[in-house]
Amino acid sequence: MTVAAIIVILLVGAVAGWLAGLIVKGFGFGLLGNIVVGIVGAFLAGLILPAIGISIGGGIVGSIIHATIGAVILLLLIRVIKRA
Repeated sequence: MTVAAIIVILLVGAVAGWLAGLIVKGFGFGLLGNIVVGIVGAFLAGLILPAIGISIGGGIVGSIIHATIGAVILLLLIRVIKRA
């Protein structure tokens, strides 16, 4: 994995985590937290979306949308667990 690929992964994770924090109100984790939420969200969406038959286009925008959907799912799961 090249340095450029790692930088892209971190940027996509940061943007996705930030967008998910805006969509799911009340969850702000800072820059590092947003990166982690975005990367974990992308992994989560990579497992869930193909299983239900949803395919999002490629490229950087598709990656951000994909990771954001997964990050929103992750933040909603965190919210449900915190309430329990």
